Amino acid sequence: MDGDPYHCHCMKTARLLAARMGLPKDRLQVVFQSRFGKAEWLQPYAQQTVEGLPGKGVKNLVMIMPGFASDCVETLEEVAIGLGETFHENGGENFSAVPCLNDSPESVDMMDTIVRRELLGWL
Repeated sequence: MDGDPYHCHCMKTARLLAARMGLPKDRLQVVFQSRFGKAEWLQPYAQQTVEGLPGKGVKNLVMIMPGFASDCVETLEEVAIGLGETFHENGGENFSAVPCLNDSPESVDMMDTIVRRELLGWL
């Protein structure tokens, strides 16, 4: 996907989150859930990665989805339920999916700030 900054944005977000949370590099990994269209999607794929983690000694897993402003079928069904089942079926013990920001006051304030900043000069 030439010219598409999506991958770069994902990696930067992960790096900034890890720094903010004080996590070492090996404690936060970026995976890609969505696969659509005929072209090969970005990797590593979430499903395959989560399947293999218990075999590498990972017993506890927390999934965060900072690219989503609100929970949807993908975050709830595919990640919170589906990947949770996959993790447990392969020997993982504790799995959690952090809810998206949804309609929290902080989320609404953030969106308001971003929209107003991006619209400067247009209105």
